[in-house]
Amino acid sequence: MRIEIKAKVNDPLALQERAESLSDTPASIIHQEDIFFHTPQGRLKLRILAPDRGELIHYQRSNAAGPKRSDYLIASTADPTALKAVLTASLGERGVVKKRRTLYLAGNTRIHLDEVEGLGDFMELEVVLGPGQNDEAGETIASELMAKLGIAEADLIDAAYIDLLANRDR
Repeated sequence: MRIEIKAKVNDPLALQERAESLSDTPASIIHQEDIFFHTPQGRLKLRILAPDRGELIHYQRSNAAGPKRSDYLIASTADPTALKAVLTASLGERGVVKKRRTLYLAGNTRIHLDEVEGLGDFMELEVVLGPGQNDEAGETIASELMAKLGIAEADLIDAAYIDLLANRDR
């Protein structure tokens, strides 16, 4: 379980500098293609990381701005193409999100700087809750990192990238 926030980024270079100063490790660049499928509850996506590497991810979280709990399950796959075919045939595709993600690690928090195709620049914080940590502890960590990164409350968004893309196309 984790606590997440997502925000629109107005100055990606300034945010990158602040994230680098907080990070315990050098940044990693990850290209991701997330294929979302219709599902009766939560969200289900197949994240393609390479032709022979992917992750099927189911998650549930509220659509609220600010720190929020996200419960998730992840299963790795060595054949994302075949899995995509099965899921598309059985559930139908909802849409695709393509992004270039710069990942920083700060303690138990993943800082993502995302360039999302068709949407622009965003950031996400994912505070991974450790044993004995409750939602409130994670929300405190997220709020403190928001302040250090210069993320304003007005920049917080309450929707997933797939929802933003769907609303843009209406």
